[in-house]
Amino acid sequence: MLHATGAIRGAAIAATAAFATLMASQSAMAEDVNVRFSWKLKGEYGFFYLGEQKGLYKDAGVTLKLGEGAGSQAALGSLIQGQEDAVILPGIFAISAIQKGMPIKIVALYQPESPLALISHPDKAVNTPKDLEGKTIAHAVGETGTSYLDAFCEINEVDCSKISKVQMDSQSRVPQFLQKQVDAVSVYKTNDLPVLEDKIGQKFPTLDMTEYGLAIPGMAVVASDDGIAKKGPALRSFLAANAEAIEMARSDPAAATAALKSVWQAGPSDQVIRQQIEATSASIPVPSGKPIGWIDEKAIADALKLIGSVEEIDDPKPASSFYTNELLTQ
Repeated sequence: MLHATGAIRGAAIAATAAFATLMASQSAMAEDVNVRFSWKLKGEYGFFYLGEQKGLYKDAGVTLKLGEGAGSQAALGSLIQGQEDAVILPGIFAISAIQKGMPIKIVALYQPESPLALISHPDKAVNTPKDLEGKTIAHAVGETGTSYLDAFCEINEVDCSKISKVQMDSQSRVPQFLQKQVDAVSVYKTNDLPVLEDKIGQKFPTLDMTEYGLAIPGMAVVASDDGIAKKGPALRSFLAANAEAIEMARSDPAAATAALKSVWQAGPSDQVIRQQIEATSASIPVPSGKPIGWIDEKAIADALKLIGSVEEIDDPKPASSFYTNELLTQ
C-alpha cells in the first residue's frame, strides 16, 4: 500500500511538473503585441477587454498590451516609430495617411460604415435627409460626420446650399446644440449618443447616416509595413482572437460591460457602457464566407472618393496599397 501511495504521489508530482513545463513553454512562445487605441476608453473597445479577461489572447499565444490614445495622428506616429505593433482607429484616417505616403496598411476593418447619426430637437426634427434643408448644423474642422455633408447631400438629392454649417471647436458642438444654438449635431451611436441621452434624460430624433448611404470606414486595425513583415504571425493570432472576442461580446454584452468596467472605474454607468457595446456589435458585420474584419476593396475605393471630395489629393494609389487581408486567413 505504501508503495502504491508513493507511486501515486510520484505520478502526481510528475504530472504537475509536466503541466508546469507546458505552461512555461507556452509562456515562452507567447509574443507581446502592443496595441494603442486612438482615443480614451469607450464601449467600442469592450470586446478587447472581454477577450483578455477570458484568456482568448493568451490561448492564441499573444501577450496583449492595450493602451489609451490621444488622437489618430498620435497613434499613427507611435506606430511608425515602432512603439506599437497595431493601432485601433477610424479607417478613413488610415486611408488618408497612406495616400500621403505613410508606410502602413489596414489589416482588419470592423466598421466598413462608421456608425454616425445626426440628432436634432423634437420641434425641429431631422428624420430624413431632406429635413436638413433650412436647418443649422454644428461643424468642427476634421469632424467626421459633417466633413462629408456635401457627399451625403448628393447621395440623397438634398440642396446643401440650404443647410447652414456653423463652424466651432469640437468641444462646443454638443453644448451649442443642447442650448439650441444649432438645430442638429453629428454623433457616434457607439459612443456619444448613449452618454448624451443618459445625461439629458431624453431621446433625440435620430437620423442614421449610414442608412442613407454615407459609408465612411470606421474602426480598423492598422499595422506598419515593417511590423507586418516582422510580426505577421503574432498579428494574425491577435486578429483571430479579436474575431472570437467580438462574437463573445455580441452574445454576452453584460460580460463585456463588466470586463470594460473593471479597467474603467471612472466611466459612465453600466447601462451606458452596455448600450455602447451593443451598438458596437451591431456596427460590426459578419461577411458571408469571410472572417470578421475582412476588407472589401470597394470600401477603400469609395473612401478615396469621399476624401477627394473634401481635400486635394494626388492621383489615388491603387486600392491594394491600402490594405491586406492576408493576416485574416489561417
